[in-house]
Amino acid sequence: ALRAFQDRIVDNNARLENWWGNDPCGNGTNWEGVFCERDSRNIFHVVELRLLNHQLSGTLAPELGNLRRLRILDVMWNDFTGSIPPTFGMLENLDLLLLNGNKLTGELPWELGNLTRMNRIQIDQNNITGPIPPTFGNLTSAKHFHMNNNSLTGSIPPDIGRLPNIVHILLDNNKLEGRLPVELSNLRNTLLILQLDNNRFADDAVIPAEYGTLQNLFKISLRNCNIQGQVPDLSRISQLGYLDLSNNNLTGEIPNTGISSNITSIDLSNNSLSGNIPSSFNNLPNLQALILHDNHLNGSVDGALIAGLRNSSLRLLLDFQSNSFSNVDPSLVANISASLGGNPVCQNTSRSLSPVCQSGTLVSQTAQDNGFGNNRSESCTGLCDPNSELIPALAVRGQCVCASPAVVAYRLKSPGFTFFDRYINRFEGYISSGLNLTRDQVFLKGFRWEKGPRLAMNISFYPPVQNRTNNVSELRRLYHAFGGWLIPDDDVFGPYEFLGFTPPFGIDLYDIIPRPEKKKLTAGAIAGILIAVVAVTAAVVGTVVFFLARRRSKRMGKSSRKRIITDKRELNEMLKVAGVKSFSYGEMLAATASFDDARLVGQGGYGKVYRGVLSDGHVVAVKRAEEGSLQGTHEFYTEIELLSRVHHRNLLSLVGYCDDEGEQMLVYEFMEGGTLRERLSPTIKLPLDFATRLRIALGSARGILYLHTEANPPIFHRDIKASNILLDGKNIPKVADFGLSRLAPSPDLDGVTPGHVSTVVKGTPGYLDPEYFLTRKLTDKSDVYSFGVVLMELVTGMHPISQGKNLVREVTATYQAGMVLSIVDQRMGSYPSEGLEPMLRLALNCVKENPNDRPSMGEVVRDLDDLWRSMPWSDAFSTFDDHHQSKSRSDESARPRDLYNELYVSSNAVEESGLFSGTIHAVAPR
Repeated sequence: ALRAFQDRIVDNNARLENWWGNDPCGNGTNWEGVFCERDSRNIFHVVELRLLNHQLSGTLAPELGNLRRLRILDVMWNDFTGSIPPTFGMLENLDLLLLNGNKLTGELPWELGNLTRMNRIQIDQNNITGPIPPTFGNLTSAKHFHMNNNSLTGSIPPDIGRLPNIVHILLDNNKLEGRLPVELSNLRNTLLILQLDNNRFADDAVIPAEYGTLQNLFKISLRNCNIQGQVPDLSRISQLGYLDLSNNNLTGEIPNTGISSNITSIDLSNNSLSGNIPSSFNNLPNLQALILHDNHLNGSVDGALIAGLRNSSLRLLLDFQSNSFSNVDPSLVANISASLGGNPVCQNTSRSLSPVCQSGTLVSQTAQDNGFGNNRSESCTGLCDPNSELIPALAVRGQCVCASPAVVAYRLKSPGFTFFDRYINRFEGYISSGLNLTRDQVFLKGFRWEKGPRLAMNISFYPPVQNRTNNVSELRRLYHAFGGWLIPDDDVFGPYEFLGFTPPFGIDLYDIIPRPEKKKLTAGAIAGILIAVVAVTAAVVGTVVFFLARRRSKRMGKSSRKRIITDKRELNEMLKVAGVKSFSYGEMLAATASFDDARLVGQGGYGKVYRGVLSDGHVVAVKRAEEGSLQGTHEFYTEIELLSRVHHRNLLSLVGYCDDEGEQMLVYEFMEGGTLRERLSPTIKLPLDFATRLRIALGSARGILYLHTEANPPIFHRDIKASNILLDGKNIPKVADFGLSRLAPSPDLDGVTPGHVSTVVKGTPGYLDPEYFLTRKLTDKSDVYSFGVVLMELVTGMHPISQGKNLVREVTATYQAGMVLSIVDQRMGSYPSEGLEPMLRLALNCVKENPNDRPSMGEVVRDLDDLWRSMPWSDAFSTFDDHHQSKSRSDESARPRDLYNELYVSSNAVEESGLFSGTIHAVAPR
C-alpha cells in the first residue's frame, strides 16, 4: 500500500528517500513518517502515517485503504490533488483523518461514513465539491467535524444531529444551501461550537428556536448566511461566549430575555433589526465587543447601559454606526472605543459627542508580540549567546537564565473572543497545564489575526530551569502532543491547527519526530540472517543498487521544476558552453595545497571554503562539501547546471566543479574584499563610508532582484545575510550561496503560480522572516525581510542578534523615538542626512510584520537607485554599474588575501559595547 502511495506522489525534496526495502516495519528500515506496532501474534502493522508539511504533491493512492490497522492518516499542509479514495472507508480503526491544507477535489465519498471509530475528521481548506453524505451521521465517535473552506453544496444532513459525541462543527466558507436542520438541537449535551459563516442557505432559512436549547454551546457564528426571521431567544444557553449573526436579513427586535454573562462578543451588524438595545445588555462583565452597526435600531443609548458596559472588560468596542439613535448619554465618550457615525444624534452634534460621531472602522486586529522586551531586567543584558535567549518569565523577575527554545506554529480556528490581550496569561496557563509543563516554560511570542477570524501565533517552549538543556525525548513528547491533538479542548480557545515545529538550536527536527518501533530478533534469528547475508551479499547489493537508481530516476523525473542531468558527460558538454569547467580531485588538491588550513577562508553549513590557485594562475574559492552535505549525483549535477545559467554582475560566478573520488566541490571566483559582515566589523582599519555602503546595498538588491525575476526558473534565496554578500577589490558586491536555495514555484497547467515555497527552514536567526514560523512558507517577501536587516546593518554596523539584543526591534524603537542618530555607525564618517534617513526608512518597510506591507525587490531597487541618483556625489560613481571585477591572478608579492589583512586591526582596539547604542533596552531575539 505504501509503495503504491509512493508511486503516485512527487517528492521534489526527497523527504521520503529512506522508503526503501519491502517492509516499512522491518529491522534496518526507518521509513519517514511511518509508525508500526506489534500485535499479540508478534506481527507488525502500520498504525500511523504522519507526513505533515512534507512538500509532497501527487494523488492519494486507493491502496492506502488496505492499511486496516491504521489509526492516524495525516497528510496535512501538502499539495495533494485529485479526489479522496472511497477505499479510505475500509480504514475501520482510523482515529484521525487529517487531509486539510491540500488541493483535493471531487466529492466526499459516502464510504467515509463507515469509520465509526473516527474521532477527528479534518478535510478543510481544499477544493471539495458536492454534498455532505448522509452516511456521515454514522460517525458516532466523531468529536471534531472540520470541513470549512471548501465548495460543498447541498443541505446540511439532518443525520449530523445523531452524532452523540460531536463537539465542533465547522462548515464555514462553503456553498451550502437549504435550511438549518432543526435536528442539530439534539446535540444539546455536547456541541460547543457551531460555525457556518459564509454559506448561502435558502431564502426561507431561519435559525430554529430549538437552537436555544443547546445548553453547552459556547460559540454560534452564522455570519453572511442569508438567514431570515428573528434573533432567537438564547437565554437558556448559559455558557454562550460568542455570538455572530451579522450580514443576514434578520428583522424585529433583539430579545430582552437575557444572554449569558459569559459573553465576550456580540455582532448583529448589517441586518434590519429595530427597537432599542436590550436592557439585559447592561450587565455583561466579560463583554469585549458589541457591534450593531447598519440596522434600524432607535431610541437612546442611555447612561445605565453605558455604566454597565464600562464595568465589563478592560478593552471594549461599541459600534453603533448607521442606525437611528436620537439620544446618547455624554458619558459614552469617556474610556470606551465607540462610534455613532450615521445616526441622527450626530447630525447636530455637540462638541462633547464629536469623538464618537466619526464613521469608519474602529479597530484593526494585526500582528502583535507579547511585550516581553518592555519588562526585562537591566541586569540580564548581554548574557545570552546569539543562539539562545532569556527565558521571559524569569527575566521579568530579574532571574537571568538563557536557553534555546523550541517554537510551535499554532493557529486557533475558532477563537471565542474579539481581543486576545486579556486572555494571553490564561492561554499560556492552558498550554502549560495541557502539556504538564511549568508556567515558566511557555511563552507566547507573537500572534496575528487572520481572515475567519482565526488567530495564528508562535509559542516558545523552554527547557526546565534546573538543567537548561533541551531533552530530545521531552521535545518528542511535545511534538506528539500537538500532532496528536492530545491537549484538552478549551471553550474559549476552540480547536487549533498545528502548523509546524522548529526545534531548539543544535537539534534536528528529524531527531524529534518519533521513530517507528522496531522488531526484536532472537539470537537464533540473528545468526540465521547473518549466514544468509554472507551468502547473497553480492547479489543483493547489485540488485538494490540497480533498483534504487532506477526508482530514484523515475521519481525525480516526475518533477517539472528542474531538468534532471543524468550523465556526467552530458553535463560537461553543456557546461563547456557556459564556461564552467570540471576539475579532478587531484587538481583541487594542487590548487589548495592539499586543503591546507592556512588556505581556509570560511566555513558554513555546506562545508569549508578554501582559497585556491588554479594551474593557470587564477585565484578561486573552493567550497568543499562535508560528508553530511553530499547530494545525490543527479541533484548535484542539476544544481551545477542551474548555477551555470545564472549570470549577473552582482551574483557570485561559478567557475567550475569537482565530482571525483567521493568528493563534491564548487569552485567560485575569489572575492578578495571578504564578506560585508567582516567589513562592518569594529576591527576594520578602513571602514566603509556612506557612499560605498549605499552602492553595496544597491548592487546587492539588483542581484537578488535578478534571482526573483530573471533567473530561469526564478529563485528564492532564503538565506540573505551580510556574510553572504561578498566584496571584490573595488567593493563591488556579489550575492553568494543562492545555489543552495529553493526554486520559486512554477506555474501550474492553468498558468497559476503559487507565491511561496514550503520548506524546512534554511535561514539564519535574526534574518529569518517571522512569517515563516506561522506559515512554514517562504516567499520573495521573505528575502525582502532579510535584505531589510542587511540595510539596518549597513546603517548601524550592528549584528542582527548580539548580547541579547535584536537589531530589528532596536532600530524600530529608536526610529519611533526620533533618536536615529544614536544608532548610526559613526565609523563611516560624514554622511548626508537626506540619504541616511530614507535608507533607514526603506529598511523598516522591508521588515514589516505583514509580508503584504513590504515592498517588492523591484521597488527596493527603484528606491535605492532613486536615492543614489539624488546624492550630490553620485556623478563621481557614474560608472559603478559598468565595473565588473575580473578573475584575480596570483602574485607571490601580493596575495589577494593580503588586502583582507590590510583592512583589519586587533579586536582589542575597539570596545564590543560600541556595537549598540544603549539607547533602547535589550530585547529578546525574534
